[in-house]
Amino acid sequence: MKKTARTLLVVASLILTGGISTMANAQSQTPAASDTAAKQPSRAQQLYGDIAPKMVELTDNVLYGDIWERPGLSKRDRSLVTITALIALNRPDQLRSHINIGLQNGLTQDEIVETITHMAFYSGWPSAVSSLAIAKEVFQKK
Repeated sequence: MKKTARTLLVVASLILTGGISTMANAQSQTPAASDTAAKQPSRAQQLYGDIAPKMVELTDNVLYGDIWERPGLSKRDRSLVTITALIALNRPDQLRSHINIGLQNGLTQDEIVETITHMAFYSGWPSAVSSLAIAKEVFQKK
């Protein structure tokens, strides 16, 4: 339980400090760093490698290579937690990416919509309405 709480605190601190915001746009999936190292450059490397190599390293190795690979939560659950945090923080650009990742990680459209509806009462109606528009856009592209 303490490990799960610690993991959630780390993820929350990354979100609150903006560390997770580039991560959402930097990856279209959540592969382990070792999976991407042998293949083509990661999304983070493609987007920021020329100007922010340390951010790429942290995104690929720490965030996706460690945090997303920890056994305390499934990737599906991590996606749900991340989507919830992004709704609460009203981070639409990152939410779009993480809704896609959540669908890849096993979340259903109904679960995502229910999460947004639930969050309307905790993070505000405007944030939920904006999130629904983003979810609808993502779902229509699938």
